[in-house]
Amino acid sequence: MAETKLDLLQGTLDIMVLQTLATMGALHGYGIARRIEQVSGDTILLNQGTIYAALVRLQQRGWISAAWGTSDNNRKAKYYSITKAGRGQLAKDAAYWHRLSSVVDRVLSMTAEGEF
Repeated sequence: MAETKLDLLQGTLDIMVLQTLATMGALHGYGIARRIEQVSGDTILLNQGTIYAALVRLQQRGWISAAWGTSDNNRKAKYYSITKAGRGQLAKDAAYWHRLSSVVDRVLSMTAEGEF
């Protein structure tokens, strides 16, 4: 069976955007989307509407800030940066996702009674 693109669970895009900004520093929306796609091995593809909706949501929550700048191709672009509150939220969300994925992994690794 061929692997397909992954659908994102609610909240996963937010944590991926926050982690990308924490790791890479200030980026414009297109750069954030491309970096997430690259790191995912192109199993996650983000369209403009999806990434910009997430950026607006994160900015409204105070987890990222935005400032206008000039992109590599000399165009005006809005650059996003993670805020102190965003770093705190990232730490909280990352701990939650690590814990949740560990539990899901244990459940998926279950064997029938009597098997070792």
